[in-house]
Formats: sequence, C-alpha cells, structure tokens
Amino acid sequence: MVEGLWRRWALATAAGETVGFLVPAVAAVLLPDGAGDAVRTVVFVAAGSLEGAILGWAQSRVLRAALPLVDARGWVFRTALAAAVAWGIGLAPSLLGNRWSALSPLATASLATVGGLLLLASIGVAQWSVLRRSVRRSASWIGWTALGWLAGLAVFMLVATPLWRPGQSGLVIAVIGALAGALMAVTVGAVTGLGLARLLRPARTGAAVGERRPRGMRA
Repeated sequence: MVEGLWRRWALATAAGETVGFLVPAVAAVLLPDGAGDAVRTVVFVAAGSLEGAILGWAQSRVLRAALPLVDARGWVFRTALAAAVAWGIGLAPSLLGNRWSALSPLATASLATVGGLLLLASIGVAQWSVLRRSVRRSASWIGWTALGWLAGLAVFMLVATPLWRPGQSGLVIAVIGALAGALMAVTVGAVTGLGLARLLRPARTGAAVGERRPRGMRA
C-alpha cells in the first residue's frame, strides 16, 4: 500500500506541476519585451499562484484518498499562496535592480542564503500547516518538500541552462523551460512521494496497533 501511495503521489505531483508550470511559461511568452520589472513580477507571482493551485489540487486528490479527513481546500489554497511567495522571493533580486547589485558581497550572500531557505521551505511549511491536523509528528514534511524542490530545481538548471542561448525567441525559451519544468516535476514528485510514504507508514501502523481487539485474542 505504501508503494502504491508513492506511485500515485509521484504521478499526481509530476502531472500537476508540469501542467502548472506551463502557466508562467506561457506568461513569459506573452509578456512584451518592454514590460518593466514591476509588471513582470506581478504577472509571474500571479502565474505562480495558479501553478501552485494546480499542483495542490492534483496532490490533494491523492492525499484525500489516504487521509479522508484532510482539508483538501486548505491544501490547495495554501500551496497556491506558498507558490506565489516562492516566486516573489525568486524575483526579488531583479525587482530590486541596482539596490541589489550595490550590496556588499557578504550582504548579498547572506540575503541569498536566507531567501533560498525561505523559498525551499515555503511550500513545505504551508502544506505542513494542513497536514499536521491529520498526521502526528508531521514536521518532517517541511524537510522532505525542501529536499524535493532543491533536487527539482537542480535538475531544471542542469537541463535548461545549457539549452538556453542568447537571441532565442520567447517560444523556444518557453519550450525549453517547459521541458526542464517537466523533469523538475518528476523529481519533486519522486522525492516528496517517498517522504509522504514514510510519514504515513507509522501513522497507519499506530492506528492499527491502537485498534481494539476482541477479548482473549493475543497480540
């Protein structure tokens, strides 16, 4: 059953994030070249929230089957909100512009580290706030999602960076981004699926142990 849960979660996450990531990819194509950083930030944060909503909805279908009492709507809403926050953090340096480049190397490294940690933890914290109501000792979910997104982003950069070239059209850039995004989604699904399977295994075991046995029956 645990293996089946991992498979369903990995597939749902991969599908949801692949479809969801198309939203900011399409936004990148449709944005005019002259759009300012502020406009681009607003558009991508909004697109990111829709990406998170699609991902959260796909995941909630699997999660609801494993945990019938989980707040599926809360899962979708908080995943969408966290995704918007993550996009905002990722776009902050370009929005700050000269003020960011004027910072000292130490300040830049410190802010980048803090921002990176917040970005990686954003979705995990948001989803944990829903999951903790149904699963005991669920704080490890934050670490699993951070690990999953760290691995996924690494895959994205390894695939997309060598393929992107100066002077490419917006369509080509979007197609490369979509391909890398799909591989990122598969990676995130595989890692977080393992975390969810491990997290729910003791919960089910505990429930089974706590079930009342008929009198005279030995453990």
